[in-house]
Amino acid sequence: MGHMARPLRIEWAGGWYHVTARGNERRAIFRDDVDRRHFVELLADMVERFGVGLHAYVLLDNHYHLLLETPAANLSRAMQWLQVSHAMWFKKRHRRAGPLFQGRFHAAVLEAATAAVEVSRYVHLNPVRRKRLGQDKVGVARARGGIGERPDPRQVRERLQRLRHYAWSSYPVYAGRKVKPVWLTTATVLTLNGPGPVPRQQQAYRRYVESAVRDGLAESPWDRLEAGLALGGRAFVDRVRRRLQRVNAREQPMARRLQARADWAGIVRAVERAKGESWDEFRDRHGDWGRDVALYLGRRRGMGLRELAVKAGGIDYGSAASAIRRVHRLRSQNRKLAALLQQVQRELHNN
Repeated sequence: MGHMARPLRIEWAGGWYHVTARGNERRAIFRDDVDRRHFVELLADMVERFGVGLHAYVLLDNHYHLLLETPAANLSRAMQWLQVSHAMWFKKRHRRAGPLFQGRFHAAVLEAATAAVEVSRYVHLNPVRRKRLGQDKVGVARARGGIGERPDPRQVRERLQRLRHYAWSSYPVYAGRKVKPVWLTTATVLTLNGPGPVPRQQQAYRRYVESAVRDGLAESPWDRLEAGLALGGRAFVDRVRRRLQRVNAREQPMARRLQARADWAGIVRAVERAKGESWDEFRDRHGDWGRDVALYLGRRRGMGLRELAVKAGGIDYGSAASAIRRVHRLRSQNRKLAALLQQVQRELHNN
């Protein structure tokens, strides 16, 4: 996919991205359903840990596609965690050495209002974009040029069957064939595609995606990609260009460190407001959830465990990790913890 050759150099709060990564030397990054299931579990964890919005996904044998939204400007942090986590697990399970992925992930920034629906269709159609099904690049080009014949009904049925029942994609959820997991967001794309109650939106989305299978794929959205990076209206693309010009590679590490400090300070203030006490009063109090909640929320914002251990009063790395796991495990069972976590998140949202 030549359109993605340029690495992303721009991140912003509220940004939308099409993200993809391939296996090194085009080798498999998923060998079986156990690998795929593990990656889907990592996607769910990434959504919670980093607060990103996952709007669409598909897993193929040697690559994946995601449609992501980043309320906080943390795409690189989230994606680095995702790929490192999967690579370590995969290499251990399959006793494989060497890099799993072909370099870092690739991403294009999107204007949601004008591009999100089309890109979601592109993501979801990947399982039928295969030579055997006549929907590879050559087959589509021939159809567009009027060279090929009308799609064979048997082939169309085969494509639709694969699209509708492909297990490692968000399309069955969008089509109303599967229950939506809590970590997948479908409402935004469905609403951008058309109004009405959810069943009607799902029906309209099915028509939109499946018509491309019956009639031959429409032009790729990447044919309109600007500067190898941005997809959207003219004003949006100009905004991306201006933002890109201001980004200096030497400033990025400092900006990340400043963001981490601001995140931690904001979390501590939110916990203090929720508890009505100062950090020093409750930080080391036995049985108090305050410090653990701060650690948990800091980790969700992508801060490193060692950094969090230092900021939480110089506790050891293992204690910080244990505290975060404890909050994650008990947050839906312990009523006192759940109430505090909800109050702190409300404080963070309001300030």
